[in-house]
Amino acid sequence: MPLDLFAVIQPGLEDLCAAELAGLDVGPCVTHPGGVAFSGEIGDVARVNLHSSVATRVLVRVGEFRAPGFPELHAHAARLAWERFIPDARPPRVVVHVTAHKSRLYHTVGIAERVVRGIGERLGAAPELLAPEDDDADAAVDEGRAQATRIHVRIERDRCTVSVDSSGEPLHRRGYRLSLARAPLRPTLAAALLRAAAWAPDEPLLDPMCGSGTIVLEAARRACGRPPGGDRGFAFAAWPGFAGADALARARAQVASAAAAPAAIVGSDRDAGAIEAARANARRAGVAGDVTLAQRSLSACEPPTGPGLVISNPPYGVRVGKPGQLRDLYAQIGHVLRDRCRGWRVALLCGDELWRCCELPLRVARTLRNGGLAVQLVQGRVPA
Repeated sequence: MPLDLFAVIQPGLEDLCAAELAGLDVGPCVTHPGGVAFSGEIGDVARVNLHSSVATRVLVRVGEFRAPGFPELHAHAARLAWERFIPDARPPRVVVHVTAHKSRLYHTVGIAERVVRGIGERLGAAPELLAPEDDDADAAVDEGRAQATRIHVRIERDRCTVSVDSSGEPLHRRGYRLSLARAPLRPTLAAALLRAAAWAPDEPLLDPMCGSGTIVLEAARRACGRPPGGDRGFAFAAWPGFAGADALARARAQVASAAAAPAAIVGSDRDAGAIEAARANARRAGVAGDVTLAQRSLSACEPPTGPGLVISNPPYGVRVGKPGQLRDLYAQIGHVLRDRCRGWRVALLCGDELWRCCELPLRVARTLRNGGLAVQLVQGRVPA
């Protein structure tokens, strides 16, 4: 029987996720705010977790029912087939994420506790309930938490949907990014920017403010055919009711050998520490020989032979930089691109209206959030 699946995605990127899933021969897909619904087998779960560059996690729906009160919630939770998803450990460890909206049940801690009681009744062993971790952190979690089953409970107008997270740690934790600069960009968002800019691996790429290198490394891994999840594990591989480990092994076996990037991928930054971090990340990502990373100021950046794509995540003036100084920086961005990147395409992730200071023919392609901040992806082309 096909599994009811849901790829969680940062709001504003649903169309990119649906297109990526279609390219993985998964579907039909239905977009919803914050995600894409589809159905498939355990092999599809493995393929999407391994190859999706933009999804945050892949959920498997395990139950949907009305829960106007705690007795109904507990009773339904106890009927779900938890033995298919929770490894046989004593005690089993679970993390429960709860959202409740316009429902009679609204106390998230109480909701989590009733679900856990239902799990214990079904399994005959009381689970250990762990607090949700910080998904924004890049550091690996401890072994006990890594082995915990992550459960998502959403109650909307007394209708409860229960899902199990097949990914485990969020998919933006690729496994290669241990060294970070200030205000780093999530790899999933970096990959989404590349897709939104319609970048193809045979097009030269330049990030003149690359920080710890997230954009250039995501581009290089894609160009070399390295799957986004190739350096990490996934929760579904340990599910007792599925041959998850075998499905993951088959998906990995179908990955072609890594090839060299077909076009130049260049990143530079004035911060020596950021470039040192980028080089360390590139080595861990297996693409050190496929990117050029250099400590250079914006005015001294050296684009490869083009034209190609200039793509970057300049400071917004919140965590890095001051608003007054940033107007001068964005004006300099425009000056440098007009001088050195004539005919190149441009994609910038910017805060406020700072991009207008570039004095380039740019337009707002989509509005997103990065680290809780409202940002705009602007695109255009430098006049030849």
